[in-house]
Amino acid sequence: MRTPPNERLTSDIAEDRKARSASGPERKCVLSGNHGGRDDLLRLAISPDGDVLFDPRAKAPGRGAWLGVSRGELEQAIAKKKLRGALARAFKGAALSVPDDLPERIDNGLFRNLTERLGLEMRAGHLILGTEKIATAARKGEVHWLGHAADASADGTSKLDQAWRVGSDAEGSDLKGVRLLLDREALSVALGRANVVHLALVDRGAAERVELALARLTRFRGEAEASLGDDEDMTKEV
Repeated sequence: MRTPPNERLTSDIAEDRKARSASGPERKCVLSGNHGGRDDLLRLAISPDGDVLFDPRAKAPGRGAWLGVSRGELEQAIAKKKLRGALARAFKGAALSVPDDLPERIDNGLFRNLTERLGLEMRAGHLILGTEKIATAARKGEVHWLGHAADASADGTSKLDQAWRVGSDAEGSDLKGVRLLLDREALSVALGRANVVHLALVDRGAAERVELALARLTRFRGEAEASLGDDEDMTKEV
């Protein structure tokens, strides 16, 4: 049985991210009061005119506020004027304009971040497509992250999952790829390729970046972690 050097059956990518969040400055959700790192919360930017806008990369200059709630919770807070009140208190009564469709804007922004990230990793040569290419790379132990379209067949996903377990020396475990929130049509459009059903990342840093973008979208939509593939951790380190 192949035993790659320094291999673990589960990745420390999630732990690394938690460690960075813990070591950096904490942000506070203006609605829940909960604290978290910048990877765990979403930033709202306040324009000079008082417009409340989603800042997907948390890099916009000027004033801002942080959210750590799901889309459903945000929609309720907007309907009950709680977000407006929380922002008014945070910015000492400044006149602010909160768009009614802010939850939709955030969802679209997070979704776009995920698809753009996948495209960037493909252009960088970190992402491979095609069942045969992925299966070969997986058996060689080169795959750090495996994803399947939401509408991928169970037979196709199970074969690639098994190839990944073989290459990861993890046969008998529950290691398997992520069932994505995107179907094959959305993946094909995002990557500019026809009929994208399965995809894999062969670079650990790329796996971390994609996992983060996916986790942010999943948390905001209020999806259970199980929707990502029924595992808490679906990346590996080699």
